[in-house]
Amino acid sequence: MKFVRQSGIKNKLLRRFPEEAFDLLAPKLEPIDLPVKRSLVLARKPIEHVCFIESGLASMVAESADGKSVEIRHIGREGIAGYPVLLGVDRTPNSVFMQVPGNGLQVATEDFLSVLEHADLRKLLLRYVHTCELQLAYTALAAAKYNMHQRLARWLLMCHDRLDGNDLALTHEFLGLMLGVRRAGVTDELHILEGMHAIRSTRGNVRILDRDMLIEIAGGCYGVPEQEYERLIENSPQPSTLPAHLNGNRHHHML
Repeated sequence: MKFVRQSGIKNKLLRRFPEEAFDLLAPKLEPIDLPVKRSLVLARKPIEHVCFIESGLASMVAESADGKSVEIRHIGREGIAGYPVLLGVDRTPNSVFMQVPGNGLQVATEDFLSVLEHADLRKLLLRYVHTCELQLAYTALAAAKYNMHQRLARWLLMCHDRLDGNDLALTHEFLGLMLGVRRAGVTDELHILEGMHAIRSTRGNVRILDRDMLIEIAGGCYGVPEQEYERLIENSPQPSTLPAHLNGNRHHHML
């Protein structure tokens, strides 16, 4: 058992919650371990929980009817798994599972939705959904208009944004899913980035040597969604006024 204080939260979105809204949600948050392959959202199944990722990295994956799949976005400590519930749906054809282990804070969907009467919280979360849609748009742009090594540079930058340190525990299987290519193709693309002295790749690990070089390689397919997240969420005002019928004595809760 421990006190859950908003100031100690690592999830960037949860840290931006209006204080009173956080206090309403805090007693319902459950700390969970997130090992590799842990499912957070099952395709076409009711979304029973949402998860604020504190560490680690999850993949949102789209899968065709004949079994082809590709990663369409990352979710890390900037966001939540299960966000389609914010749009009034209870399930999605996409799945979400952990690719890099970590931990998070889980809450039942009905408890999460119960705090959305707070108008400022609703605005914050809809802005977050906007940044998710923008990331999806740039995934499509990258796939259509950029070379494979540029797309890989973008994905590596996105992983670097969400994980601590310069060593990224990324398997070739995961990298292949990100790019939609076979393992051999992943190796070729990694060699290109190594030749540019941007990374060093070993089995199960990619070390970022020169982030600025990766940004230069990625070109225009990286940066806009990240800047929008910073503008709308990280640098947005943090109001803390609850509607009168939700207001009460503020306190810290224990889990």
